Amino acid sequence: MDLFDDPAPGGNSPEFTVTELSGAIKRVIEGEFAHVRIRGEVGRVSRPRSGHVYLDLKDDRSVISGVIWKGVTARLETQPEEGMEVVATGRITTFGGQSKYQIVIEDIKPAGMGALMALLEKRKAALAAEGLFAPERKRPLPYLPEIIGVVTSPSGAVIRDILHRLRDRFPRKVLVWPVAVQGAKCAPEVVRAIQGFNRLTPGGALPRPDLLIVARGGGSVEDLWGFNEESVARAAAASDIPLISAVGHETDTTLIDFVSDKRAPTPTAAAELAVPVRHELAAWLEGQGARMRQALSQGLTRRGQRMRDLARALPRADTLLEGPRQRLDRGGEKLAPALIAGVQGRRVKLADMSGALRPGTLRRHLEADRQRLAQISARLDPAWQRNLAGQRERLAARADRFHPEVLQRQILRRRERLLDRTQTFRPEVLVRDLSRQDQRLKEMLARLARAGRADQDRRRRQIDAMGRTLGTLGYRETLARGFAVVRGDGDVVTSAEAAQNAAHLEIEFADGRLAVKGES
Repeated sequence: MDLFDDPAPGGNSPEFTVTELSGAIKRVIEGEFAHVRIRGEVGRVSRPRSGHVYLDLKDDRSVISGVIWKGVTARLETQPEEGMEVVATGRITTFGGQSKYQIVIEDIKPAGMGALMALLEKRKAALAAEGLFAPERKRPLPYLPEIIGVVTSPSGAVIRDILHRLRDRFPRKVLVWPVAVQGAKCAPEVVRAIQGFNRLTPGGALPRPDLLIVARGGGSVEDLWGFNEESVARAAAASDIPLISAVGHETDTTLIDFVSDKRAPTPTAAAELAVPVRHELAAWLEGQGARMRQALSQGLTRRGQRMRDLARALPRADTLLEGPRQRLDRGGEKLAPALIAGVQGRRVKLADMSGALRPGTLRRHLEADRQRLAQISARLDPAWQRNLAGQRERLAARADRFHPEVLQRQILRRRERLLDRTQTFRPEVLVRDLSRQDQRLKEMLARLARAGRADQDRRRRQIDAMGRTLGTLGYRETLARGFAVVRGDGDVVTSAEAAQNAAHLEIEFADGRLAVKGES
């Protein structure tokens, strides 16, 4: 036996804490890969409330995580979207909290023209599916707007071309909202300009335009990309003011062209679409006025000729008065005989009526009325006597009801009924009633107790039967037949791989549990 044991291999290696080892790996990786450019496809994209962007860059075999800090995200010209092929520039670093490495992206651009066009087609298909390109939602442009709002750069040739063309055709009031027409600031500034014009109050201190023109000169796809952003297209589609898009040359097409109410091939053409030519409009108005005057003159001439033709067809005034004049003469001839005949007829009627009013006739009528009055008077006295006798009999009958003897008999009958009722409340009667009620209560309590015991017995039998069924179906009966339950880290283990990875392993038999792993 040796006096000294040989040291184990590697026993003199230095010990690192987890943080020290993680920091060493971080320094090695960041020192080896200071700045890199990676080409790949954007996978998962996450945008939490913090404003940072987390994403995956992948190819057909590998994936690397990436992060874009909030300040960098605001400066990017192209925002990453899932499925987009990009070239990302940044530095490789590690994240010790999850033992992973990642790229901190400082710039990201589409990987060539093909990626930009693919992204553009994807956005176009999504907006078309929502119906933003539908022709029925496009509104007609005002024929002669009072105020025109222009969204463009104030320093370029575009605004000068638009103002010059408007001045030549039909001068109008123009409000210019200056924006950046390319770069990272282009899309948000154009969106704010469209929304700002729509928020103006009609007739206010700064009046609201009747028509909007979004204009920019020609350029490459990258230069025009700000007008392909989804936010710009949605702002143009949501505008309550009719909008003309004049972005690029005639061959350039952007997303705002599809959602705008009218597309102009150039900014100058947009000004031509916005207003008519003033001298052409004046000539047209003059021609319309001449046509109206000619039509009015011809109408008056035709109506005068028609009136003269109708006047010739009408009879003369003397001819129209001949018939009424003859009828008046005949009526005058018949008036005197008619008056005489009327007077004679009324005289005959007066003579007939005066014969009926002679004194002898009146005396006969008066005598007949006097006889009828005597007959009625003879019948009135007996009737009054009979009515008086009936009234006296009814009064006597009512007086009998209040006689002292009658009242005394009524009082006696009511006293007898009251005594009969008081017999019911005597003590012996109440005691008998209480005894009967107590007996009935005892019988009901006995019946209730018997019913409760029967229900308890029935429920106890049900619980016993359910317990026997539970015991038959439980896993402990299975353990009694020679089976066992394996648990790892407190959970049931159902595979060999899970048992191998478990820190603590325990087997349960029918008569107890046995620890086979993790116990010293």
